[in-house]
Amino acid sequence: MKILKERILRDGKCLQGGILKVDSFINHQMDPVLMEQMAREFATRFSGCGANKILTIEASGIAPAIMTGYIMKLPVVFIKKSVPATMDNMLVASVYSFTKKRSYDVCVSRDFLHTGDKVLFIDDFLANGNAAKGAAEIVERAGAELAGMGFIVEKAFQQGGKELRASGVKVESLAIIESLDDCKVVFRE
Repeated sequence: MKILKERILRDGKCLQGGILKVDSFINHQMDPVLMEQMAREFATRFSGCGANKILTIEASGIAPAIMTGYIMKLPVVFIKKSVPATMDNMLVASVYSFTKKRSYDVCVSRDFLHTGDKVLFIDDFLANGNAAKGAAEIVERAGAELAGMGFIVEKAFQQGGKELRASGVKVESLAIIESLDDCKVVFRE
């Protein structure tokens, strides 16, 4: 997606260790016009997937998921990164956080994810794919079907995208980064 790539080059910040910060327009301060354009692109790419629900994980996935849900006219459910005391009927998966260097339980109420649902997962980043794999595990435990996974930015130099695609999941990423070596953003063409 050309407009997203241009924005990453203009406003993204690269840090040592393969980190790309897009917090000025995607996952802290958000550009709603860009978010709508990205959601329309997701809606186009997944138009025939048959999804009846969109799933994401808090917090950075909520904005692109809600906008995609609005465009596709589908309800959006988000996976909680901590188990609330008020939720008793839930689906749980363990997810390893690369940035926090620990595993934690994520959950969704069984009231919102059902057997027979066709679920489209939308998130901001795909790197090692741990959050996406946790979401896929929750979808499977619900007896639902994963219709596809969409990501704003994929770091192709990490293994998540390769592993998800090898498992048969349809993965669509709006900007795929081949390298962040020497803090230079190199996109896949």
